[in-house]
Amino acid sequence: MSDNASSLRTLQRFTRPGARTWRCEPAPPEVRGFHSSLPDYASTPLTELPFLAAEFGVGRVFVKDESCRLGLPAFKALGASWAVHRTLAERARNCTEPGPVTLVTATDGNHGRAVARMARRLGQHADVFVPQGVHPQAVAAIIAEQAKVTEVSGSYDEAVRLAAEAAAAPDAVLVQDTAWAGYEQIPGWIVEGYSTLCAEIDEQLTAEGIVEGPDLVSIPVGVGSLAQAVVTHYRSRPSAGRAPALLAVEPEAAACVLESLTRGEPVSVTTGETTMAGLNCGTPSSIAWPYLLGGLDAAVAVADADSARAAGDLAALGVSSGPCGAAALAGLRAVLTGVGAEERRTALGLGPSSAVVLLSTEGTAANPHAATSH
Repeated sequence: MSDNASSLRTLQRFTRPGARTWRCEPAPPEVRGFHSSLPDYASTPLTELPFLAAEFGVGRVFVKDESCRLGLPAFKALGASWAVHRTLAERARNCTEPGPVTLVTATDGNHGRAVARMARRLGQHADVFVPQGVHPQAVAAIIAEQAKVTEVSGSYDEAVRLAAEAAAAPDAVLVQDTAWAGYEQIPGWIVEGYSTLCAEIDEQLTAEGIVEGPDLVSIPVGVGSLAQAVVTHYRSRPSAGRAPALLAVEPEAAACVLESLTRGEPVSVTTGETTMAGLNCGTPSSIAWPYLLGGLDAAVAVADADSARAAGDLAALGVSSGPCGAAALAGLRAVLTGVGAEERRTALGLGPSSAVVLLSTEGTAANPHAATSH
């Protein structure tokens, strides 16, 4: 398929002109201090790729490379570590009976492994529910963290439902990275954990001479928790500061946020198969939804083939990126090329001096599909 035909096919999209004036409260500042205290913490690289800047006709393009975050191949460890820390601290304050707790979660791979890693390090137990379609190597990586794994013959949403039921057991707690009515505190802590990634980007861009921040950030989206964190970071700044355009990117097979934005209310969609396993989610997080509706400038759905091409391009430029991470580049390419590209570029406020940041949320090791799919 030609690049132009691919662009035309993938442009299921949404735009909101007033997003850059929307405002919210910032994330708590103590999150960064917590992460900095962890023995294996280090800022992940922000890599400049001039080749992509030339392709898209912008000033500079950077990739935030999350292929090694706290010893794991994806950004999810930021949210899991902070949420588990807060969860255990709350239990210690409120519970009279000491002893290990079982941390229960559902996962498409990365979040469950991160929760299992934290449980093992802190002497707790982990029970991880895995939906259909997660690669056996990803499941094995969770088991290697000494977690109990329950494989579900259904979707991610079904795995979340079963995990929530299991967490009702004594001495168990659900540590889930999506929220719904009645379950919002721990998902909120997970979102707070992701704020460290954004704080690092600020520091790294400043070191590159970009003091006012990026002009556009491209964000891979599943249930919307990372996007909520990014919106929170950039929409909590003073109104006089420069507000970047924020672009959400989802798989065509699981575009629940795009569908919800188009309808103006959160909806669930039936998901299909996609190599972007970590984004294969059918329902937006309830706490993310107001931030997505208010603070996202645009959303786009991309095909697996476009994500695979983007992953190959990043690999050729020295960045390890799995299909989910490469979705950020695939989405930017869909928006800035093909029919109507100039109109979309203008709507996003991009010009020849603009700085763009792509969030590559996982390395190739996080998603074995990248090596086996065609």
